[in-house]
Amino acid sequence: MAEIRGYRRPFWDTQPEYLFPHYLSTITRAPSKPLVIIPQTLSEVTAPIFGYDEIGGIDNDLTRQHDGQPIGGRMVVSGRVIDENGKAVRGALVEMWQANAAGRYRHEVDRHDAPLDPNFTGAGRVLTDDDGRYRFMTIKPGSYPWRNHNNAWRPAHLHFSIFGIGLPQRLVTQMYFPGDPLLEYDPMYHCVPDEKARRRLVSAFDWENAMPEFALAYRFDIVLRGREETPMQNVMSGLEQGE
Repeated sequence: MAEIRGYRRPFWDTQPEYLFPHYLSTITRAPSKPLVIIPQTLSEVTAPIFGYDEIGGIDNDLTRQHDGQPIGGRMVVSGRVIDENGKAVRGALVEMWQANAAGRYRHEVDRHDAPLDPNFTGAGRVLTDDDGRYRFMTIKPGSYPWRNHNNAWRPAHLHFSIFGIGLPQRLVTQMYFPGDPLLEYDPMYHCVPDEKARRRLVSAFDWENAMPEFALAYRFDIVLRGREETPMQNVMSGLEQGE
């Protein structure tokens, strides 16, 4: 029988608040009343579940999902999903989605005046192996304007969704790239108060997994609990997942 763990408060200043006024859309979507904590039951850890047989052989290779190659610099993104003690989380469903090299999502609500790439959908998924490892092949996304404030641009980033054994067990976060000058001006990045926690959202250049004459590589480990927990987004829906 699956273990039922109670909800726990995050460590101080390591997770974003629901309301962060500099990130303007949180003003309208943040709860206006105190949250009501609903006790967990067995259903939260057992059902519904995703189908393991639905994962295709190239679901984690975003460069091979169409007839042609997507435009942009190829890259490998890999890492581990681990718990607070560094123990591997095996069999977790890791989803990743992103903008194309021009900074546009393949989504009907995205009105950015940038070209779509007919050979790039911008979404993939994979299950972690016995060591908690995942791997994606993709292209580096572009930055894009998001109208949060004057001359507002989102840094290049990837979105990650991590499912446990059941669909109610879902966490969402973002991965950024080292040395991006836009991080300094991004309210979404700075909604995590603790500087060390923010830095856990920035990937590391991964020389060992770079593919000679083909693709660069970045490493992004995802920690699910504890003092080193990766900051997670609280409420995301619609195009907000693409901000």
